[in-house]
Order: sequence, then structure tokens, then C-alpha cells
Amino acid sequence: MVTLYIDADACPVKAEAERVATRLKVPMVLVCNGGLRPSQNPLVTLKIVAEGPDVADIWIADHCGPGDVVVTADLPLADRCLKAGAKVIQHNGEVLTEANIGPRLATRDLMADLRASNPFMQGGGAGFSKADRSYFLQNLDRLLQTALRG
Repeated sequence: MVTLYIDADACPVKAEAERVATRLKVPMVLVCNGGLRPSQNPLVTLKIVAEGPDVADIWIADHCGPGDVVVTADLPLADRCLKAGAKVIQHNGEVLTEANIGPRLATRDLMADLRASNPFMQGGGAGFSKADRSYFLQNLDRLLQTALRG
């Protein structure tokens, strides 16, 4: 059975993901360290994991598999989920694949090294836009539809 897993801590598209999952009748699991209210939607489960670094990520990676879809901005988690056979989409709608995750991880590591060596280097990127939200909805719908077809 297809399941939609959401790395829910700081996820800006939880409501949108729930709408798509509900329309397609796909179970959805919100995984976080707490602080979220449970949904009244019977298709949505709230999984609260222990506090600690990467505990939610580990839970998601251990439970997702072929046919599942994972929503996350965490590249190491995305890599683990892809290796488990799941499809991965970021909050901005970009679909991560085995073909593009390697260069993304390398860039992430390079930028972390640059920031560590230059305390004046400012991080951050463009803000989350309506276009990002729309692109996310389109691609999540497409990924779930594909997963449901098997």
C-alpha cells in the first residue's frame, strides 16, 4: 500500500499534502518531535518520535519503502529514502531521484565547509513562494498517482 510520509518539523506544505492525500485516499503519516495537533482526518496519522537529532529522519527512513512517497527538505534523509525505494519530493516541488541526489549532497557538503571556514558567509535562499506551493501540489499529485498505478 502506498503511504505518504511527511518530515513534518518545519514543513510548510502539510495542509497541501493532506488535501492531495485525502483526494487520492492515500494514508499520510506526519512524523515530528511534537508540537503538532493531530488531524481529524482518518487518513492522517501523527507519529511523535523522541527528541534528538535525526530521530524523525531515522523513523521515516526505517518505515518507507517501494511505492511510498516522502516529503522532506533533508537531503541525507532523501538519499536514504531513495535507497529504500521510495519517491522523494521537496517542499518546493522538486522531485529528488537517484540521478540528482548525489550532486545535491556534494553541493550541500561543500556549502557547509565554506560556511564553516568563513563566519561572515550568510546562508539562506529565496523565500517560499506561491509558485513553489503550486509546483509542489502538481508534482506531489503526479508522484502519488504514479505510485498508486504501481
